[in-house]
Amino acid sequence: MKYAKLGNSDLNVSRICMGCMGFGNATAGQHSWTVDEEHSREIIKRGLDLGVNFFDTAIAYQNGTSEQYLGRALRDFARRDEVIVATKFLPRSRDEIERGVTGQKHIEDMINTSLKNLGMDYVDLYIYHMWDWNTPVYDILDGLNRVVNEGKARYIGISNCFAWQIAKANAIAEKEGFRKFVSIQGHYNLIFREEEREMVPYCEEENIALTPYSALAGGRLARRPEEGNTKRATEDSYAKFKYDATADKDNVIIERVAKIAEKRGVTMTEVSLSWLISKVTSPVVGATKIHHIEGAVKATGLELTDEETAYLEELYVPHPLAGVMAQNRPSDSIRKHV
Repeated sequence: MKYAKLGNSDLNVSRICMGCMGFGNATAGQHSWTVDEEHSREIIKRGLDLGVNFFDTAIAYQNGTSEQYLGRALRDFARRDEVIVATKFLPRSRDEIERGVTGQKHIEDMINTSLKNLGMDYVDLYIYHMWDWNTPVYDILDGLNRVVNEGKARYIGISNCFAWQIAKANAIAEKEGFRKFVSIQGHYNLIFREEEREMVPYCEEENIALTPYSALAGGRLARRPEEGNTKRATEDSYAKFKYDATADKDNVIIERVAKIAEKRGVTMTEVSLSWLISKVTSPVVGATKIHHIEGAVKATGLELTDEETAYLEELYVPHPLAGVMAQNRPSDSIRKHV
């Protein structure tokens, strides 16, 4: 396994981050395809054995059971100081807003619940899951700064935002003496490259780590379209929402991934992730089977040539925003989609 510093932090993270959205009670949340605790533990253990030390979850994943599964597994299989744990918090609910719960109090409640779920005293990275249009950014930053000051988180990150939003937030943080965001978890992969317009160059300039989700586009970049009859491919309606509308544009790129994989004698997963690893610090890769994390780790040892990279990138065309970024607007509520 290879490792890298997470932006402007002292966290040394594996070049693959294990995404834990696929872990949790399948009857307790919005996803029906998640795996139970026994199988989650096997996957987490295998990842640790392969050198993965970076794990990403969220309070929203299967009503907190993802955090619970991860916390119990890490307590059994790893020393706390040997792993980097990230979790995420949601915007204030309508009920909280009506009751006058401040952004600061909301964050305090969220981190305390996540730490209880995880069975931990602190997380290494606490991530603002999506922009809260109904809460002043000052309140969010103040709340996060308090969390760090109290020792409940070491650093803060942000997810699902525009470049102007993280730039605004970090400028306010600098002015007020608050902690700044050291990472951004956005939607970025070989068939969705809109982050390259503003976010990627901004983060390069500011040394902010890119830790994108949907690294394999819900499995689409790991197999040809005709090979898509997995449980997640069948049941993940949100991934279909994000990718089905652009399938014709994307499938020509996926076919090129397959051709390079055949030529190099590797998997499509390795090719797709090798491309992404060359662009970012640590992609978040979901795993619901042992071979998923094994394939992801193998990708860290594959280096594409300049010609192969150009071949993969050549046919990309602009895409409309999809998923959380397309839906999270001031008047919309998207909790059910995360």
